[in-house]
Amino acid sequence: MVWVMMSVGVSFAGLAVLAVCAFRVFLAVRGLARELERTKRLLEPRRLALQNELQALRHARESLTARDGVRSS
Repeated sequence: MVWVMMSVGVSFAGLAVLAVCAFRVFLAVRGLARELERTKRLLEPRRLALQNELQALRHARESLTARDGVRSS
């Protein structure tokens, strides 16, 4: 009977350790999500500026290639 009580106690202690580890992982994931959100907010204006510049370059390239194309007579 002592062995049964001892195994239940050790099992409970093991589950408590796993619960503490799971809670620490949960806190770390929540902190990482906050950091990613903050980084996304900081980079969004730069991403939009780069996207607009890329669109302007594509438009400029298209207008140049349209004039330099082969003309049929």
